[in-house]
Amino acid sequence: MTPEEQETLVRVGPGTPMGALLRRYWFPVAASVELPRGAARAVRLLGEDLVVFRSGAGELGLLEEHCPHRRASLRLGVVDAEGIRCPYHGFKFSPRGRCLELPSERGGPRARARFDATAYRAQELGGLVFAYLGPEPAPLLPRYDLYVWEGVLRDVGRALLPCNWLQIMENSVDPLHLEWLHGHHLSAVRRERGLSEPRLYRRPQLRIGFDVFRFGIVKRRILEGGSEADEDWKTGQPLVFPVTLRVGAGLQHRFQIRVPVDDTHTAHWWYACYRPAEGVPAPTQREVPVYEVPWRDERGDFLVDFVDGQDIMTWVSQGEIADRTRERLAASDTGIVLLRKLLLEQIERVRSGLDPLGVLRDPAENGILELPQEREKYGDGGAFLADALELTHVRYSPLRDEIRRLVEARPGEAAREP
Repeated sequence: MTPEEQETLVRVGPGTPMGALLRRYWFPVAASVELPRGAARAVRLLGEDLVVFRSGAGELGLLEEHCPHRRASLRLGVVDAEGIRCPYHGFKFSPRGRCLELPSERGGPRARARFDATAYRAQELGGLVFAYLGPEPAPLLPRYDLYVWEGVLRDVGRALLPCNWLQIMENSVDPLHLEWLHGHHLSAVRRERGLSEPRLYRRPQLRIGFDVFRFGIVKRRILEGGSEADEDWKTGQPLVFPVTLRVGAGLQHRFQIRVPVDDTHTAHWWYACYRPAEGVPAPTQREVPVYEVPWRDERGDFLVDFVDGQDIMTWVSQGEIADRTRERLAASDTGIVLLRKLLLEQIERVRSGLDPLGVLRDPAENGILELPQEREKYGDGGAFLADALELTHVRYSPLRDEIRRLVEARPGEAAREP
C-alpha cells in the first residue's frame, strides 16, 4: 500500500476523504440508559468534540461541546425543558443549537442568532443514541433487526481502544484468524490456566469467499468435512458497511460496532440480542444496560483468555495506526483487499455527489432490515453459543445469568426478569 492510500483510509476528521465518507452514516455515541431527562454527556466522534443531552421535555440534542461565546464546555451545563445552559455565562441553547437566551446581553433574535451552536442530528433506537454528522438531507437511521425485534433480551458492552478503526474492521474480513487466534492460541492460554477450551474454533477452514451485498460484505467459509450446503458458506456472515460486524449463532445475535472516535481511538460496542426459543417467553426488559469490557489486567497486560480480549490484543498491538506500507499480504488476505478497495470506491462515490453503500432514504425499505446469520455456525450452533457465553465479552455482562437461563430454557419455562 502506498503512503497516500494509507493516509486516505485512516484519517477520519473533518475535511478528509474518509471523514467525508463516514459522515454519511449514523453512529452510536451513548446508551439510552445513560441519558435520562436532564442529563448531558461529552462524546467524541470522527475527531469532533460534542455534547449529547436529553432535555427535560425528552428531546435529544447533539451540539459542539464548546460554547460559541467563550468556548467553555457545555458538558456540565444545566439542562432544562427547553435545552442546555452554559455554566460559564448562562447562554442557553435548544437541542437544535439555536441560542435561546443571552442573560447578560441585550438584543432580540438577531443578536441571539450570532451565538447559535453547531448542531447535529441525534436519534434513538434499540437502547442506543445515534449521531449523524453529515450533510443534509440526512439518510434514514437503518432499522436493523437487532434494534427493533420485540420479545428479546438486550445488553450493550463497550470499550475505548487506543487504535485506528480500520485495523479493527480488517479483522472482520480475516476469517482464518478464528482457527489460529481463537482456536490454537486461546486453547493454549486457557489450558495453561486450567480453564475450559474452545470446542470449534480449531476446525480448519478449507475455503473462504466474499460477496458484496446491499449493506456490505458477506464472508463465507467451508470447514474441513463441510460443503457449500453448510450455513457457514450458504448463509455466511455479514459485515455491515462501514463499521459493523454481525455475529452469533442460534438464539444469540450480535453487532460489533467499531465507532471511529478520532484517528487513534475507536469506541467498540458489543450490541447483543437474545431471542428465546419458540414457546419460551422473554422476560420483560425495562431498560437496556451498558457495561464496560476490560481488556487489560491490573499489571497493564492484555487479557487474552477470552475471544474479545484476544482480538483487542491484535488490534492494539499493531500500534495506534497500523503501518500498511510495511505489511506483506498473503493469498488468504482477499477479504482485506476487498474491504480496502470498497472503501476507496465509496470515497469516490461521495466525491461524485452520490450516496455510498448501504445508505437508506426510502422509508418503505426501512421496516425491519433482516440480515443473514447462521444458526448452526461451525455445524453446531448450540456448541458455538455455549462457547460464546463462556469465552466472550458476555462474561462481563450484568445480565449473564439471565442470558444463560433464557437460552437454556425449554418451552413452557419462563425466564426471570432482569
